[in-house]
Amino acid sequence: MSNLEKGLIAIGINIILIIILFKIIDIVDEKIRKKISTEESTSPLLRYMPIIMKLLKGIIIFIAITGFLQSQGYSVSSILAGFGIGGIAVGMAAKEAIANIFGSIELLSDHVYKVGDYVKLNGIEGYVEDITIRSTKIRDLDNYLVNVPNNVAANAIITNVSRANKRFINVTFGVLYSTDNDKIKLAQDILKNIATAHKDIHNEFTIAVHDLGESSINIRFRGYVKGGSYDKFLKVRGEFLEQVIQNYRKENIGFAFPSRSLYIESDNTKIEN
Repeated sequence: MSNLEKGLIAIGINIILIIILFKIIDIVDEKIRKKISTEESTSPLLRYMPIIMKLLKGIIIFIAITGFLQSQGYSVSSILAGFGIGGIAVGMAAKEAIANIFGSIELLSDHVYKVGDYVKLNGIEGYVEDITIRSTKIRDLDNYLVNVPNNVAANAIITNVSRANKRFINVTFGVLYSTDNDKIKLAQDILKNIATAHKDIHNEFTIAVHDLGESSINIRFRGYVKGGSYDKFLKVRGEFLEQVIQNYRKENIGFAFPSRSLYIESDNTKIEN
């Protein structure tokens, strides 16, 4: 059998292997796409799948070609060395792009965040509007659109606020020192009743006289709002405060304000400012 015939047979075997491997990749690609679509139909990973699969197919073709050349007596290392200088130049130019691609794959595979999540990232805080193969777009609190390269995001400390299952409420209510003991007890009961009745406040909370301020007896409420949405947190916290204000006023429980008392010992008189 001549070298030409051997070469043709090797080419034929390589082509068959490439076709089989490509078929396997297409089947795996289809299954992964279906799984991702079922779990999260809007996942940005869906747009990366074609790129990932093309990279895999390119690697397979590269391995097949180098294997064929090696079997025909060519020095693959010499050929690769010939492309060395050009490869370095291309590699330097594509370094950031490749880093961003791997960064985006890392972020998506770890499920760090998705479109619509509220995140804190490298001093940036806002909602994730889009995740592309190069960067993550975040709409910050000033309504600016900030592009964060994915290789930066992948190495940053990220706080995904939307993933929180509850948010902390810590409020102090200052009542007048002239408030009698029964009213102080009533002030605490009002907080308890409002929190217990609110469907979006966890029943695990703490209410106690916290300390004595310069001009008030301070009663502290510490509890949690159900869910991680910041908008929901503000809404529930606002509703809680409004009901407390209304009930305190109804029961004539006065809120304290900064004041000073001046005592003059000579005539036992007191002047309040």
